[in-house]
Amino acid sequence: MVGASLAWSGCATTYAVKVDAITQPKVKEAAASYRIRNKNPGMEEDNLRYKEAANYVKTALSGRGMYEAPVDVTPDVIVELDYGVEPPSVRMEKTSVPVYVQTGGGVSYNPLAVPGANGNVIQRTVPVYEAPHTELVGYQDVMTPVAIYEKYLHISARENKENQEGKVPAEIWSVNTSFEDESKDIRKYLPLLASASMESIGTDTGSRKTIKLKETDQNVSFVKKGM
Repeated sequence: MVGASLAWSGCATTYAVKVDAITQPKVKEAAASYRIRNKNPGMEEDNLRYKEAANYVKTALSGRGMYEAPVDVTPDVIVELDYGVEPPSVRMEKTSVPVYVQTGGGVSYNPLAVPGANGNVIQRTVPVYEAPHTELVGYQDVMTPVAIYEKYLHISARENKENQEGKVPAEIWSVNTSFEDESKDIRKYLPLLASASMESIGTDTGSRKTIKLKETDQNVSFVKKGM
């Protein structure tokens, strides 16, 4: 599965999303209409999260000149949609932590003049307690385990043909996008994944590549608006 990372630049966040796209050498230019299909058997199509993901994908497809075929029209292709969060993996990260020591403190005995019963002044020794104080003496590097979650979005288009002799219709193109960080909330990142997919639909990346996005980018804003 492809991965990703987050890069921080000042107050702005840049998302480095991994993209892997393939396409058949001869893609029909007329393959513009589609019908979307859920490829994840564990997700119902009437689920609100699925509907939200499908809407982002439809918007991305519209950005490539594709449109959803009306109910009474046979589409050129079937677009299959799958998304989710992989089980967490653990990554060890170096963290610099402060080191403190306590100094001072203890008890000392000081003389104290007090009046006696007959009016004479007598000397007594009384304890004086000093509270310790904490002092920063430096920093130490420690290795800390961090749970990392990979979020992914897979979309692909197949020929809209009947299965012949048990064979699945040929895949025309597919785009796999993903990234990983400490969050497992895929809803926040679905627009970014769909936006990263948009430019690669119907293309061949040759290998995995990285697309850097910000939430303020034009394509991301376009996908967020939805259909």
